[in-house]
Amino acid sequence: MNQFKAVIFDLDGVITDTAHYHYLAWKALAESEGVHFDHAFNENLKGVDRMGSLNLILAGSPKTYSMEQKLALADRKNRQYVELIATMSEADLLPGAIDALAAVRAAGLKIGLASVSKNAFTVLERLGIRDRFDYVVDAALIANSKPHPEIFLNAAAALGVAPAHCLGVEDAVAGVASIKSAGMFALGVGSPEVLTQADRVIPSLAQFRLGDY
Repeated sequence: MNQFKAVIFDLDGVITDTAHYHYLAWKALAESEGVHFDHAFNENLKGVDRMGSLNLILAGSPKTYSMEQKLALADRKNRQYVELIATMSEADLLPGAIDALAAVRAAGLKIGLASVSKNAFTVLERLGIRDRFDYVVDAALIANSKPHPEIFLNAAAALGVAPAHCLGVEDAVAGVASIKSAGMFALGVGSPEVLTQADRVIPSLAQFRLGDY
């Protein structure tokens, strides 16, 4: 624990699970474009930003799309997603999330959020935990999506902590790769068979113990 001065969390799949809402919104859009979309396909979108996810979906369409059309589709998906997350509350926090944040704060470490979701601020407000973070990356200002390290490096710089002294927490393969590329210790949340690049893996934040890393 002594080596870390900050913990930088991902949001979706770590602190809360908005994956179902993303799934419903992407599925509706994909099927409107004649593209089959199921949970297996949805796994490919984990940790990928909105336009990257859209491009993966549209690759299965026989049509060609202009950038203007793509932007309109991405906006349509986002509007539906925003409508869905408007129903979120503190009840949507995943097990162990509040305790993990409290443990990091009690240890005197800084807390950051590195989510590619452009709705992260809205989700944090709905969950009632916006004030628990010292810095939340604005995904709209990030040029490169995960697995590029930019988003985690941005968080570390804003927190004033060297990457080597940061613990990154992620549930997605792309997210873990992003953490490792940034030169940070990667704590995976999920399956060790999937998150093979992570330094350590726990099933959920309910098993989060700072002193173990």
